[in-house]
Amino acid sequence: MAESRTATGQTPRALGFSMPAEWERHEATWLAWPHNPTDWPGKIDTIRWVYTEIVRKIAPGELVCMLVNSWTADMEMAERVGRAGLDVGCVEGILRPTNRGWTRDMGPVFVKRGAETAIVHFHFNAWAKYPDWRKDRRVPEIAAKRLGKRLFHAECNGRPFVLEGGGIEVNGRGTLLTTEECYLDPTTQVRNPGLGREDFETTLKEYLGATNIFWLGGGVAGDDTHGHVDDICRFVNPKTVVFIKEDDPTDINYRPLSENWERIGDLRLEDGSKPEVVALPMPGPLYFHGDRLPASYANFYISNAAVIVPTFNDPNDRVALGILGELFRDRPVVGIHAVDLVLGLGTLHCLTQQQPAE
Repeated sequence: MAESRTATGQTPRALGFSMPAEWERHEATWLAWPHNPTDWPGKIDTIRWVYTEIVRKIAPGELVCMLVNSWTADMEMAERVGRAGLDVGCVEGILRPTNRGWTRDMGPVFVKRGAETAIVHFHFNAWAKYPDWRKDRRVPEIAAKRLGKRLFHAECNGRPFVLEGGGIEVNGRGTLLTTEECYLDPTTQVRNPGLGREDFETTLKEYLGATNIFWLGGGVAGDDTHGHVDDICRFVNPKTVVFIKEDDPTDINYRPLSENWERIGDLRLEDGSKPEVVALPMPGPLYFHGDRLPASYANFYISNAAVIVPTFNDPNDRVALGILGELFRDRPVVGIHAVDLVLGLGTLHCLTQQQPAE
């Protein structure tokens, strides 16, 4: 049996904390100003302008907390934000060197109890794939200290437990979605060697307050996280999920996504009810140097002011925006050009992390 605890012997669940849904009110969105040229080969300056557009859509509704590697980068970021017509006061630059900019995975994961929020540290290790992660791993500690928040160190059987924010999806009522490819594969990108399904479920329940965990199979081709759920299936309200569907039987994603579609029919929510499942299309294949890129409309981000959706100069852009626009009636749904962004093997949801309002 898995054992999960914090340094004080109390887990978030024991203290009444749980992870809220992304569409619930935010205090802020966390991002990290791009600086690693290997993430976007030859495109780093273009990507900084894409970030500026992301900030332009998010900032009207909440503070943007931007991790920057240097004060020079902070000044550059502020200049671009100003040139975009935004008050620089809507973005708070935080001097904290990082290895990369994938804040969804290495940033602070927040849980909430009433009006109190806290942070869970999930000990990021660069998806058990890359050697440079030590700066990224410290971000939750820095955030907790800066915000004066309680920090829970996720553990299982006395060892640090590794998880990324892009590998889970919650409805804020107790149901959590994840994938077997990402967290149960015993040979590839193994985050927590020796842990099995029961260990994972126990730990997710203790640290995120989940009561109902559902496992999908694999993710989309080109995803170097090895199966993150935020490229295939997302909650849009407590009882509705959007699910990526590939209609071309010759496409590499057709079989794994079809298998996931069979599984999702068995999903029951925390109250035993069956959710509504809405299909989202896939864009046409995108490649870089012959490698498939993980382009997906499911990698949207729900901010206070807008739902921002990656678009790919594809006929299905309009279809995906229309579907999501029908589902989100309380805020606008807008597209962000992501053809360059996806060269980094992730897009909008991968770059953002929400801080719930208290």
